[in-house]
Amino acid sequence: MTLSRTLGNAIDAFRPADGPPPQSLGKFFRWSLKGSWPALTVAGILSSLAGVTEVVSALILGWVIDAALASGPDRFFADHGLLIASFLIFYMVLRPLAFGISSASNSIVVGPNVLPLVLSRLHRWTLGQAVTFFDNDFAGRIATKQMQAARAVTDVATEVINTVCFALASVIGSVIFLIAIDNRIALALAVWLVAYILLIRFFMPRVRVNSAARASSRAMVSGQVVDTITNIKTVKLFAHAAFEDRVALKSMEVFREKSLEFGVISTFFRLSLMTLAGVLPVLLIGGAVLLWMQGASTAGDIAAAGAIAMRIAQMSGWVSFTLMSIYTSVGEVEDGMKTLAVPHALADAPDAHELPPIKGEVRFDHASFAYGRKRGGVRDIDLTIRAGEKLGIVGASGAGKSSLVSLLLRLYDTESGDVRVDGHDVRTVTQESLRRQIGMVTQETAMFNRSARDNIAYGKPGATDDEIIAAARAAEAHEFISQMIDHNGRKGYDAYLGERGVKLSGGQRQRIALARAFLKDAPILVLDEATSALDSEVEANIQDALSRVMEGKTVLAIAHRLSTISAMDRIVVLDDGRIVEEGTHETLLAKGGLYARYWNRQSGGFIGTDEKEAAE
Repeated sequence: MTLSRTLGNAIDAFRPADGPPPQSLGKFFRWSLKGSWPALTVAGILSSLAGVTEVVSALILGWVIDAALASGPDRFFADHGLLIASFLIFYMVLRPLAFGISSASNSIVVGPNVLPLVLSRLHRWTLGQAVTFFDNDFAGRIATKQMQAARAVTDVATEVINTVCFALASVIGSVIFLIAIDNRIALALAVWLVAYILLIRFFMPRVRVNSAARASSRAMVSGQVVDTITNIKTVKLFAHAAFEDRVALKSMEVFREKSLEFGVISTFFRLSLMTLAGVLPVLLIGGAVLLWMQGASTAGDIAAAGAIAMRIAQMSGWVSFTLMSIYTSVGEVEDGMKTLAVPHALADAPDAHELPPIKGEVRFDHASFAYGRKRGGVRDIDLTIRAGEKLGIVGASGAGKSSLVSLLLRLYDTESGDVRVDGHDVRTVTQESLRRQIGMVTQETAMFNRSARDNIAYGKPGATDDEIIAAARAAEAHEFISQMIDHNGRKGYDAYLGERGVKLSGGQRQRIALARAFLKDAPILVLDEATSALDSEVEANIQDALSRVMEGKTVLAIAHRLSTISAMDRIVVLDDGRIVEEGTHETLLAKGGLYARYWNRQSGGFIGTDEKEAAE
């Protein structure tokens, strides 16, 4: 066990990558496998040694046959004891050891480590992509591409070691042995190898192209199916099972067509290969027999040449299908690279530094951002939020409220102007260090399919149970969490919440999100419709908790229900991406402007979401 554990740790399976993934195939493989090359090289050498034993097997067979014919049955054992002992040791000890050690190097050292090495690097890179990267694709498709590319790189590495190194060593050893018999037989093998290489060169690029197309269509099927399952409640509520079935079948039909094309090229390849493989024994055995008839070779040479011919003929099929698998994997890697090996649209500056502990002042200095369009987003926002100030943000849908918060979190970069936190331009600090000091609760709360404890502790990894329960109590979540039981019988804080928290009501999800933000205890707190899914009684209780949590913090609170922000220190009103009003609740009401109209026209305490109606 200790030896296997030592071998298993020969490659650091989670070593970080050096820089971004390259967009050329060879460099991508080197990037993916960096750090594992010494182990891969040793595994390749061991596989080559195992391949050489195939030639040695044929050589010993020839020696035994020649010795038997020379001595006759009466004197064979007496005259050739050393040869017989060598025969037994080789077949019963040395050959099994060579194959066993080669297998161990691949199965223990390479296989279990290369896949997590490549997958972890691709996953880390993908996590660093901007939110637009995920907005523009299927979550299932991205995940499929990660696993597909990692598995394909691993398959290429292991198959090159298992097959290519083994076969090359066998062929080179065979050529050397045949030269020792007669150059003409070696030349026949060389001519056959040229024909074999030409066959491979003709078919492999076609296999590669078809493989990439098949992999792409397969990933699209996965993405479509995952998208449907993720939104299964919507599918059922709108009675669109038949529609989703048609959409899935359409993508499956594309995958089927690509698979058929791949099957056709594979069939022709197999037929051509088997025909060529049948030629080799005729060449080598026939040539050895002709030489024997001329007295230029022995019966042992015929047997050895025959063994080599049959082994290479069999190996040619194995090698060819392995090469087809390698080219298939290469095609899948190329397809995965198109999705995954793209530069980060929003990257940390090369000289970005960690944001030090902050007091919480936020400054929007003539900041503008419109998602690359002429309209939408925010325009020329000039706003300073003092450390510890509570700011309410009001506006109709599309007025720019969420865009403003996204710029603070640096989910997007300003197109002009800048955003500063305690004087630090957010583009000059690392994104992780910035977001660590901002707590946020959104209207659409995100839950992991993990335990309630894990979901709350996401705000402060390593938090104690007492801290987690205190945060849950503050968010009015402790009571319903204590009564939870999931489908596996886990109870209370150990119960799983289901994918995206589907087992909870909207209000329950929001209370867990609030508990998470309470636990994080960041100096800046962003509340984006944080209590919109709560009933009035629970909201009243949570407002008391929020008031305690907000003490000493800079707060940006977005709300359609104006009663939730009326007690803020200051309120800004956005319209068409600009600040049109600013002041306290009383000041804005007295002004009789857009905020006053919102207040007077709100229904059930909410702003109407129709901008035209609100502006009348």
